[in-house]
Amino acid sequence: MSKSFGRIAHNISNAAGRPFAFATAGVVVLVWAVSGPLFQFSDTWQLVINTGTTIVTFLMVFLIQNAQNRDTAALHLKMDELIRATEGAKNTLIALEQQGEEEIAMVKQEIAEAVADAPPTPARLHPSPG
Repeated sequence: MSKSFGRIAHNISNAAGRPFAFATAGVVVLVWAVSGPLFQFSDTWQLVINTGTTIVTFLMVFLIQNAQNRDTAALHLKMDELIRATEGAKNTLIALEQQGEEEIAMVKQEIAEAVADAPPTPARLHPSPG
């Protein structure tokens, strides 16, 4: 069940992020707006778009969150592997996202101090624009 939901969520999230999905939504809203005079701008006419957008928004929140959780987990695993495989890297940074805010703030401060104390490098002397 979880695997099939993940696959469906991934496919829908990818499709929803495409220009075609935006164009389709725009056409639906345009058709709805143009049909207003036909239905005398009735409460039912308004209810159709309100209900439709509410349902789509409600469902998309869960699909997008699922995709974001999956992408974030994969990114953390990749970064953890790079830390583990890099000689001289601080292995204490592996799975840092599972620590509390205080621990993360301390590590952030340590890294900021280490960067401030480090000798200048070409990248720090000439930062890239933007």
